[in-house]
Amino acid sequence: MPGTRNRLINAARRSMLQRAELHRKLDAAQAALRPKALVARGKYRLGETIDDAAHVVRQEFRDNRLPIALAAVAGTLWIFREPIKEHAPKLAQKAQDLAEAAIEKFRPDTAEQDGKEDDEAAE
Repeated sequence: MPGTRNRLINAARRSMLQRAELHRKLDAAQAALRPKALVARGKYRLGETIDDAAHVVRQEFRDNRLPIALAAVAGTLWIFREPIKEHAPKLAQKAQDLAEAAIEKFRPDTAEQDGKEDDEAAE
């Protein structure tokens, strides 16, 4: 009979341990399914998703700098296409006038050259 009593005590202990484990799991599940916990988990996952997306974009930019930079410049130009259409002719004319003035400044005067050539011929 003493063996039976020990088996019953051991079975009661095992059942209490199992019951306690089930209560812990149930409490954890209830805590996880509370609205506040669901919102917190959603915020965390959204933050992780944004961080992952930012990491992917950053890595793509590091790997492909030139194509992305060209696309950014093209996008910026497309956004400003109307002001560019309006002001480009004026800007082109100013650039052309500036280039012509620079060429004239560095070009030797033809009158001075003719005078030097006459002096050389006279000698």
